[in-house]
Amino acid sequence: MSQPIILGVAGGSGSGKTTIVREIVQALGPDRISVIHHDSYYCDRSSVPAEERESLNYDHPDALETRLLVRHLEELRAGRAVEVPVYDFSTHTRTERVEHVQPRSIVIVEGILILAERALRELMDIRVFVRTDADLRVIRRIERDVAQRERSLESVVEQYVKTVRPMHLEFVEPSERWAHVIIPEGGHNRVGVEMLIARIRALGSES
Repeated sequence: MSQPIILGVAGGSGSGKTTIVREIVQALGPDRISVIHHDSYYCDRSSVPAEERESLNYDHPDALETRLLVRHLEELRAGRAVEVPVYDFSTHTRTERVEHVQPRSIVIVEGILILAERALRELMDIRVFVRTDADLRVIRRIERDVAQRERSLESVVEQYVKTVRPMHLEFVEPSERWAHVIIPEGGHNRVGVEMLIARIRALGSES
């Protein structure tokens, strides 16, 4: 297999990254694409008392084991499968399970902080930043965390004020300057998504 195309999709929490990734997979075919989420690499907090875990800062780069993600991307680029951690957001701990990810012609890495990490940026052939207004991102984050991560509305709002917004301003928003492509409004920007898909196809034909 030729060396895979590595695509990074970054942007604030709730910006629409997942929708864009879904559109790419649908357009190009799941048999050609492996998807890895930076969220899977949150550090295990099982050693921290449960009542203290909620107050930790999960939006700082140090909250994630990025070196492991870098190593996994290097393995996938070399044509070797990897075992991605499975993280439990309701308890802030890693489970004992792993996800077996096969090397494919396109590897998509998605996460709010991936462009803030130089080691990750240097592995990417295409770097995308999804830019969406803050009010929409907050609403989407609340809906997701309450429905999918078993969080209370109060805890989501408190976390947003204490860490999500400050870390977005300090790390996520400035990382936009490293993007090759900026897509406003995420998956709702049909022209932007279609242009991105066309570029991936073009790179695939060149490799």
